[in-house]
Amino acid sequence: MSGHSKWATIKRKKAVEDAKRGKAFTKLVREITLVARDGGGDPAGNPRLRLLMDKAKEINMPQENIMRAVKKGTGELPGAQYEAITYEGYAPYGIAVMLDILTDNKNRTAAEMRRLFSSHDGSLAEVGAVGWMFDHLGVVRIQGKNTNEDALLELLVDYAVHDISNDDGFFVVTCESKDLFAIKKKLEEAHLAVESAQLEWVSKNQVELSAEQADKVYSFLDTLDDHDDIQNVYSTIA
Repeated sequence: MSGHSKWATIKRKKAVEDAKRGKAFTKLVREITLVARDGGGDPAGNPRLRLLMDKAKEINMPQENIMRAVKKGTGELPGAQYEAITYEGYAPYGIAVMLDILTDNKNRTAAEMRRLFSSHDGSLAEVGAVGWMFDHLGVVRIQGKNTNEDALLELLVDYAVHDISNDDGFFVVTCESKDLFAIKKKLEEAHLAVESAQLEWVSKNQVELSAEQADKVYSFLDTLDDHDDIQNVYSTIA
């Protein structure tokens, strides 16, 4: 399916390094805080919070860090007020980019995004200029051992699954956002190793570039991904 590219593989490997450096903790704490603020601090009634708490445990975030983030979101503890923003733009060679951002200072973030894009031969775009090239879907990645595509199709027949593909040793299930948590739970009940489950901007079509062009784009995407305010980076590069 379109949307799963070399960049997705790079991000996955990079996430392991980020977890080692603690950078992943910082970004995840922000997201937990926001989701708890918007949907409440009880994971039983807040599926998005449940997913994030599972993700936090997977990267060995201490329980006290998780609960502190939740309490900041619910107002039980003081903390910065983050706002979720989606930025759209173009990387070099016309590659479309979608950014999930959490910031406590919109003006600062806007100025930094303009600088980052312009200094890497890219450009920011108006709202909607790039978004139509993507679908906002649930994406679940499963370790490829002990299953196959036919078995996954049979297991998930009752859910709105768009596609199941093989990506560098992982099966990637793309689904409607409403079914994301239920599919994750179903896979875990079947004793399959779920590596990640989250909402993503999945590109409808991908753009092929030469190796030299692709390296320049990957370098830019990597720079974006390292920015503290940017939670996730998605693009149309193949």
